[in-house]
Amino acid sequence: MPTLPWTAPNPVPPGTDVHVFASRFETRTLWGAFRFLLRTPGVWRQVSRAPGAYGATLKAEVFKKTFWTLSAWESPAALKDFARSGPHAPTARGLSGQTQDAKFAHWEVPGDELPLDWAQARRRLT
Repeated sequence: MPTLPWTAPNPVPPGTDVHVFASRFETRTLWGAFRFLLRTPGVWRQVSRAPGAYGATLKAEVFKKTFWTLSAWESPAALKDFARSGPHAPTARGLSGQTQDAKFAHWEVPGDELPLDWAQARRRLT
């Protein structure tokens, strides 16, 4: 699966700082990676309609069993609301046993720096 392009569900108000979230998941098995991949469309649709979402992208390296996410949010609360609702909540719970390694990073950037750069996210996650 190629990298999903940056999608921006909601415009960032001028002069606004945004909350950035990046993650890296590695599954235990190739089967776990395929399960992750199969659940991606539902979560991606949720992101595209999420209140407070300013943008998101996903990079899937299925045969390396590794998935990267990068997103921008109105606030940590908007991100938390997203993560605890819709398809994301049961997907995260259902795949937690398939994950052997996960890393997360949060930081703030001015909204005019969107879309975000994968290089910065990778640096923060390694």
